[in-house]
Amino acid sequence: MANSRGRRRRFGAIRKLPSGRYQARYPGPDGVMRPAPFTFETAADADDWLAEKQTEIRRGEWRDPEAGAVGFRVYAEKWVEERELAPLTQDLYRYLLDKYLLASFAESDLDEITAPHVREWRTAQLRANGGKTMTAKAYRLLKAIMETAVDDELIQRNPCRIKGAGKEKAAERRIATVAQVDALAEAIGMRWRLMVYLGAYGPMRPEELAGLRRRDVDLDALRIRVRLAEPERMNGRRVQGDTKSEAGTRSVILPAFLRRELRWHLESYAEPGPDGLLFVGEKGAPFRRSTFGRKWRKAREIVGMPEGFRFYDLRHTGHTLSTRSGATLKDTMVRAGQSSEKAALIYQHSDDDRQQEVAAGLDATVRKARQEVQEAAAVPDEDTHDPEDQRSGTNLARGE
Repeated sequence: MANSRGRRRRFGAIRKLPSGRYQARYPGPDGVMRPAPFTFETAADADDWLAEKQTEIRRGEWRDPEAGAVGFRVYAEKWVEERELAPLTQDLYRYLLDKYLLASFAESDLDEITAPHVREWRTAQLRANGGKTMTAKAYRLLKAIMETAVDDELIQRNPCRIKGAGKEKAAERRIATVAQVDALAEAIGMRWRLMVYLGAYGPMRPEELAGLRRRDVDLDALRIRVRLAEPERMNGRRVQGDTKSEAGTRSVILPAFLRRELRWHLESYAEPGPDGLLFVGEKGAPFRRSTFGRKWRKAREIVGMPEGFRFYDLRHTGHTLSTRSGATLKDTMVRAGQSSEKAALIYQHSDDDRQQEVAAGLDATVRKARQEVQEAAAVPDEDTHDPEDQRSGTNLARGE
């Protein structure tokens, strides 16, 4: 058929329908003839549309219009399944899908999720849940899924284009004093007090503490080797895996004031045998996050710590005290099992000898703080001379 300019069309075809409107068809790169998704009022409009499609094919920008018909639910679930994710990350992604994404996008095809839809979804989530942190995590997951869809040529452009929507503003980390750490260890009970001290002065992550065995402990050298982590999944089961990063596999040299705590725990609570767990519950099973969480919250209330103070915040206490004891940033990174390529290029090497010095400095800092608490408790206040208050203050500060 001739086009509106009197030339015979070389790309695609146009035909007039009984309704008087015009239909356009064109061959895709795969040779399949594809009709336009709508009809045109004039042959010239149809001809212009075909010219645009021809240009897309020549530039390599053409996308199969049927490709985006893949359902979001199927694609997103397969996306999570195909990635080599740590167990807790996989649990988080599935939680975000179920709670935040599928409720809005489960019935949509990939090409039906547009930028306006994403903005509306985010606004609704912020209003309904009030949680900027989880909404930001869900947005990042959605953006990653849709970016893969772009790479798979299922959609032409990622609809997640809200600047700053995936950023989280971390809450200011709280720091416990030496006296507060001692008080938390006292309040949580003998079975778990070493865990508090290792969380603060190790400083070790909860999943690393769950994976410790007797063979990881060298009491004479006051050294604990962190080899693996055993995070607890949402189903309550622990799964054995690698530490958070390569730097997480490390030897931690403990300050000398923890020798008695470590010896007492090994004798009283750790499972027997080289592979015996260092921390187990009252019934001899690996400790559960929910059970320990109740004990932690109760201890936190007894001591009067802020409600938002987490067990994980003890690590920040250890970082701060180590720095005050003269540790460099690299020393602290090695001790805490943190990795950073940029820091590795900038900061000096921290070997076992340096870690011995850091542990000694940490020991001196804690002992000094405890001594100050004891001395303050031993001197009666000018207005109060209650001996009972003095005795309780001394007990609170006693570490050995």
